[in-house]
Amino acid sequence: MNRISDYNVLSTNIIRWLNDQIDSTGSECFVVGVSGGIDSAVSSTLAARTGKTVYAVGMPIHQDENQKLLSEAHLDWLDTNFTNVIPLRFDLTSVFNQLCVDLREYGSDHHALANTRSRLRMTTLYQISGKCHGLVVGTGNKVEDYGVGFFTKYGDGGVDIAPIADLYKTEVWELGKFFGVDQRIIEASPTDGLWDDGRTDEDQLGVSYTDLELAMETGTGPGVEVLERFNTMNQHKMQPIPTFKL
Repeated sequence: MNRISDYNVLSTNIIRWLNDQIDSTGSECFVVGVSGGIDSAVSSTLAARTGKTVYAVGMPIHQDENQKLLSEAHLDWLDTNFTNVIPLRFDLTSVFNQLCVDLREYGSDHHALANTRSRLRMTTLYQISGKCHGLVVGTGNKVEDYGVGFFTKYGDGGVDIAPIADLYKTEVWELGKFFGVDQRIIEASPTDGLWDDGRTDEDQLGVSYTDLELAMETGTGPGVEVLERFNTMNQHKMQPIPTFKL
């Protein structure tokens, strides 16, 4: 579902918007997690192209070796191509393991543990952001953030700015190609990387991003039922926190 005719114009506009965000908040840098997926690759590249200082952070937790390799490759690519990027690497596996031990019987739910990985990464990014007076850059695309709510509440959903959240996944892929992102990242099956069994996003959602994009744009196709079900189920992520009013 590609709505974009000129990726040079698009990137210029997003980069200008990012610079406006950092200037208007008085922040000094961007902080972005790098997972090895296309969304974080494009988001971190956009931040790097602003010329502002960027802390690009790899945070593996029991990570699949191929995902870790792609994350490392993109961190190296950023470091080689942008003098304003500071690559950081923190293996959070031991932190995660200790939390599971300390929680004891409350640390056995697999879905909750998957979300805990994402929340540990969010905490790490905000620790760096606090120290360096930065803005945490979101990496969610339009389908994930506003269609199916496919993100962790207070995990990868906990960000300051969202530069690609109005782009469909297919548009993010095209922007990645325009930037010259590693072809292996572009071709990799999308995954949140939070599960030990290596399940992909499509495994979890039951349809492709293309199907979900068609459903969002036209209300037709095989993604409609999945879009409606996940959108309803995940409204608590996308709406303001319910608040009692006097």
